Amino acid sequence: MTATVPPAPSENPIPDPAGRVELPPGAVLDDARFVNDDLLPVPLARRRWTTYNFTALWVGMAHNIPSWLLASGLVALGMDWKQAVFTIALANVIVLAPMLLTGHAGPKYGIPFPVLARASFGLRGANLPAMIRAAVACAWFGIQTWIGGQGIFVLLGKLFGGWAEASEVGGQPWTLWVCFVLFWALELAIIYRGMEALRRFENWAAPFVIVGALVLLVWVANKAGGLGPLLDQPSRLGWGADFWPVFFPSLMGMIAFWSTLSLNIPDFTRFGAGQRAQVWGQTLGLPTTMTLFALLSVFVTSGSQAVYGAAIWDPVELAAKTDNVFGLLFALITVLVATISVNIAANVVSPAYDLANLAPKFISFRTGALITGVVGVVIMPWKLTETPELYIFTWLGLVGGLLGTVAGILIADYWIVRRTRLDLTDLYTPGGRYWYTSGWNVHAVVAFLVGGVLAVGGSHSAPGKGPFPEDGLIPFLKPLADYGWAVGLAASLVVYVGLTAGTRRRV
Repeated sequence: MTATVPPAPSENPIPDPAGRVELPPGAVLDDARFVNDDLLPVPLARRRWTTYNFTALWVGMAHNIPSWLLASGLVALGMDWKQAVFTIALANVIVLAPMLLTGHAGPKYGIPFPVLARASFGLRGANLPAMIRAAVACAWFGIQTWIGGQGIFVLLGKLFGGWAEASEVGGQPWTLWVCFVLFWALELAIIYRGMEALRRFENWAAPFVIVGALVLLVWVANKAGGLGPLLDQPSRLGWGADFWPVFFPSLMGMIAFWSTLSLNIPDFTRFGAGQRAQVWGQTLGLPTTMTLFALLSVFVTSGSQAVYGAAIWDPVELAAKTDNVFGLLFALITVLVATISVNIAANVVSPAYDLANLAPKFISFRTGALITGVVGVVIMPWKLTETPELYIFTWLGLVGGLLGTVAGILIADYWIVRRTRLDLTDLYTPGGRYWYTSGWNVHAVVAFLVGGVLAVGGSHSAPGKGPFPEDGLIPFLKPLADYGWAVGLAASLVVYVGLTAGTRRRV
């Protein structure tokens, strides 16, 4: 395709008062290998997301069943509720920093994550981090869709009865598969309408889910006559030598939960009205929401223990305890809205852009979304949540290490090497300053390999509880495995800055 920016009086446009930049007037981008309409910078007139839009985006994404279950996973590992909430709160304050740093390029240049990655990895090399991010998103899409389908299955089964006893297909009741497929189709139908439809959906989904969670708290507290004994349960780990070996890998796992978005947040901030909107919106939306949601899950679970004699961490299972038809329908709608809200925003938008970057001539944003939906089902990623050890240590730990490594390179290149200055035209032009060696920046690849090996090379599993050797893939790196995200980010950042020290190109 060919994209032409209409000529204007100034050949070198000056940033607008909000510091935002458009393509130079008269620029012609005609290489279909690197350009399509979805990858081009968002025009200034369309950059109108406000602080509320970004806050609502995070509220909508954070309020979902896997987020609710994070605290339960940590309690299952031996923490008490205070330790679990503290770990989640600290993790989200930490991950907010790279979120804001990588998000800066969005409002300023209007570019998505894979185009930003071209500055550091090269026009072709950007496909490396983009495909890693896309693969992770596809897996998360499958996990969330399966969980959402299960929630619908449980609640509808409670309403109509007999669903669990339906004949089985592939080891599951056929009614569960119907719920899963219908939920999957609904998600793709919404994202197929584009980013503006997503913005409108998140605006009303965020407050609705908050109300739904508070209704659940009021209901269970009313039945319990107050909150139950869970809040008084002591930690099985204490705060001594037994706590820290669980705390640090758990912290990295909690960071990894949103480390995906710390890379592709420009996919959203590119629609921002300015830096103030994305900074305040994310700061108000992410750490506060995740911490409050963790507290809410603990309080509701505490009440369930008082009422039913056992802690029920799954909100769907708890909601199904009611015999009130209105209550069941309200819970069903809340589960639908909460899961769709996070799954579309967090797990479809990114791979849609990433796949478009892989082959812009053939794959549009909508086509990429459809591919994500198919891949997310085919790889059957729901098995990753079978145990807390597999979910938090293996899956989130491995993902966090690799994505932290990419984040370190992006931050180093954009903030330290280039001081936030990019040439928009060259980001789409073979032979330009971001072409490097046949489209690949060797420095970025080396930094990624070094950071990735250090971050995940020591990955290990407890005996019989994971796919990795007990002594680690690379035994002498095992001590680093519990800090994978931080190790990957720091190592790749230092290596990249060191390698580019004598060859930095001004932009």
